[in-house]
Amino acid sequence: MKKDQYKVSEVVAMNTKRQGLIVWFKNRRNIKQIKRHGHLIYTSKKLKYAVLYVNQDALDDVMHQLNKMPFVTKVTASYKPFVRTSFDKVKPEIERKDTYNMHI
Repeated sequence: MKKDQYKVSEVVAMNTKRQGLIVWFKNRRNIKQIKRHGHLIYTSKKLKYAVLYVNQDALDDVMHQLNKMPFVTKVTASYKPFVRTSFDKVKPEIERKDTYNMHI
């Protein structure tokens, strides 16, 4: 499929704002139920948490639904969409003077 052949719905779906959720749970056997609420990216066996991506429009609803589940201990939202990643001013590098002499 060429670039010009994308459907309108596919282009809109690619530009949706998404945000990560970190879901802390008690047992790994409930991951399938967590997976139903968004796009599951990663699960940790040892620390018992999962990283889930959700549309920002539905973020509050999904967090509320996950917190109501008995096996979920805590749900936190990622701050990545709100962190500024473009830096306008860059500090110039300090010119290094030769601080050592070889004294040969």
